[in-house]
Amino acid sequence: MALTGVLRPGHVQLRVLDLAAAVKHYSQVLGLWETARDPQGRVYFKAWDEHDHHSVVLREAEAAGMDFMGFRVDSTATLKKLADNVKASGLATEMQWVEAGEMLKTGERFRFTTPTGHVIELYAEKEKVGNMMPLENPEVYPENLKGMSPTRFDHCLLYGDDLDGTVKLFTEVLGFKLAEQVVAGPDRLQIAAFLTCSNKPHDVAFIRHPEKNKFHHASFILDNWGEVLKAADIITRHRVSLDIGPTRHGITRGETIYFFDPSGNRNEVFSGGYIAYPDRPTLTWTDDELGRAIFYHDRKLNEAFLSVVT
Repeated sequence: MALTGVLRPGHVQLRVLDLAAAVKHYSQVLGLWETARDPQGRVYFKAWDEHDHHSVVLREAEAAGMDFMGFRVDSTATLKKLADNVKASGLATEMQWVEAGEMLKTGERFRFTTPTGHVIELYAEKEKVGNMMPLENPEVYPENLKGMSPTRFDHCLLYGDDLDGTVKLFTEVLGFKLAEQVVAGPDRLQIAAFLTCSNKPHDVAFIRHPEKNKFHHASFILDNWGEVLKAADIITRHRVSLDIGPTRHGITRGETIYFFDPSGNRNEVFSGGYIAYPDRPTLTWTDDELGRAIFYHDRKLNEAFLSVVT
């Protein structure tokens, strides 16, 4: 099945407290490639196997967290159609068009705020800069990789209050599918939703939380479990603040490790998972099995992991 509509996560803009320290972390520890700096002082990065100009943007600010997350759509026509559908849905607020070029090498973006308070963007155009290898007869990876060297920005996990409205917006308006969920209590209230627009276990996930617009983590994918273990070595070598792992999730089956950038924004690198074809049934976890769902090996909840957000 050809992917249409919303194709994939395209970028995330993060607020950091010390730009120089953050640049060092994202370039030397995570191993992203710096691609540009703009007149606003923002710094742009990409993972090595991404062909688009950037997927991570850092902005120095007084408080850490996420400014917005962007998704690439398949065409300008789709962008206009989805913008109209979002406007007509009654589920989004603060809708606006951001002109082409406001973000470097990126076309116009349609921006809106979800019921959970998160700012989301859709866009159709971003300059291709390649992965330092030819498109004909390439090698399998370029030389001079450093740090953890993920192949791409994969997803974000976000916290907010109106989970029901946000899930409705993503599934009924933007065309995402609910890959996995967590339900709680006798009424089986949905407390977590893992949403995909592709064939991955999730492209974005949301957790029910009393406060709006909270950021849990940005995640980047590695090739295999061995690379996750190597990431743990890099975390120690650079004395990075470790959150949890290496371990494995029951939800999504990802092999994972979590750590913090110098501003307190949580990062994840992971491998594994499964292929979520459109006809795959939704997987449901109950809150009495939440420990195993989140940390499959030790099967225990970690309060700091659940509660620390920016």
